[in-house]
Amino acid sequence: MSFIKTLKDIFSIEELKNKILLTIGLIAVYRFMASVPLPGIDPLQLTALKDNASGGGLLTLLDAFTGGAFARASVMALGIMPYISASIVVQLMGIAIPYLQKLQKDGESGRKKITQITRWLTIGITLVQAPTYIGFIQNQMDLPAEAFLITGPVFWVSSIVILTAGTIFAMWLGERITDKGVGNGISLLITVGIIANFPAAFLQEFVAKTTNAGAGGLMMILIEIIVWFVVILLTVLLVTAVRKIAVQYAKRTVAGSIQNVAGSRDYIPLKLNAAGVMPIIFAQAIMFLPVALAQKYPAIAGLQDNFGWQYNLIFALLIIIFSYFYTAITVRTDEMAQGLKRSGGFIPGIRPGKDTADKLDSVLSRITFPGSLFLAALSILPAVVVQFGVQQSWAMFYGGTSLIIMVGVAIDTLQQINAYLLNRHYDGLMKAGNTNRKSLND
Repeated sequence: MSFIKTLKDIFSIEELKNKILLTIGLIAVYRFMASVPLPGIDPLQLTALKDNASGGGLLTLLDAFTGGAFARASVMALGIMPYISASIVVQLMGIAIPYLQKLQKDGESGRKKITQITRWLTIGITLVQAPTYIGFIQNQMDLPAEAFLITGPVFWVSSIVILTAGTIFAMWLGERITDKGVGNGISLLITVGIIANFPAAFLQEFVAKTTNAGAGGLMMILIEIIVWFVVILLTVLLVTAVRKIAVQYAKRTVAGSIQNVAGSRDYIPLKLNAAGVMPIIFAQAIMFLPVALAQKYPAIAGLQDNFGWQYNLIFALLIIIFSYFYTAITVRTDEMAQGLKRSGGFIPGIRPGKDTADKLDSVLSRITFPGSLFLAALSILPAVVVQFGVQQSWAMFYGGTSLIIMVGVAIDTLQQINAYLLNRHYDGLMKAGNTNRKSLND
């Protein structure tokens, strides 16, 4: 009953209702476009492409991010991935290029310029990836000649233009959701794409367990679902866990009051997994190299198996390394310390300035280690559950990039809806926000 009441509260707020409906509508448009094949390609002749995209590895990850559009040779085959790549490049370039550093400090105007740079870079990356994708499906997927109804320059030029337009349209949809809807648009599009593969993966696992003798039947399905829910709960803990650093203010103005209160206390939340899903994405990209080497050197042929122990051992080590790397470049403890000093705050027993920065850096380094281990364990969990007879397509939902993105996006979206409810004096979605603020209207 409480859930139904909350839904009524959500749709009773006109602004929030419109935002939710707009978000659903734009997502529906994206999913429709993802099912439209490129002109000149027969979608009934793409069996080989679909088989390769479901065999594990990077192709499976790309297909999951695009909601199956990659394997369907859709106009959205590249999806939002070029935009993500561009965002990563711009973020990394911001470390070394003074101009981008200046823009990062310029507030809203700087953010708009960075967004514009990211858009142009997205188009550039798409113009490189589009012909690569076309050449890939033509020459490396063993597709029959009948799959291509149009050949030659006409097919290449039209496909490149359409794929580029598809990515630009997906980027526009994501930005519209962020500005006018609920949640982060880009992340929501990725999440919806991942969820789109869920029914087929679960149905495949259900059929395999219930029809094959000795597979375990319904009891094994129940156990797998319970384990899956436990993994989701652990992922929520990873995404939300923070280390609170106590901060004291010598002089601070309380909101709604002109009085200054001496000795006010607060805290700095340092996330256990500050890098998010980026270490997994970086590690996945680097794994191209050992996989390519394994094709030439039989001694390391085991690296070609994405569910093998050799591949996953290197994968886990890279995730731990990149967790420290990405945390170091995104969480600027020196800037946090300077901001704290300017606001009149300090950590008890620690001098403001450099000593505070060193303290924050020390704490961040200590909590990053267990966070990186947890992230690595979660990333290789699909390879572990496969050893217990779980289908590879269903195993992908037990960890890795897919699960972390889904959990992170779900939490972010719920927090935004929760904030709307609390601002309108309704009980929040989350336990911490259930403050019965509705009584303020009485």
